[in-house]
Amino acid sequence: MDEPKIADTKPCVIEVEPGDYWWCSCGLSADQPFCDGSHKGTGFGPQKVTIEEKKTVAFCACKRSGDGAFCDGSHKAIG
Repeated sequence: MDEPKIADTKPCVIEVEPGDYWWCSCGLSADQPFCDGSHKGTGFGPQKVTIEEKKTVAFCACKRSGDGAFCDGSHKAIG
């Protein structure tokens, strides 16, 4: 797998509690935007995200963000 699968063309905007989360970087997880282990054998792995306080987060779902797990608007360039 050379490129991650585009899971969605818009970010996953969710309210999260403080704690550690594992963001799916391959795009194959059925539990987007979080890892469910579907990356095994793809060369991709989850990215650990630590949230310090309860807040709303825009997680990248297109898997093209220059800001890792967080949406940077890269999905707007996907046709």
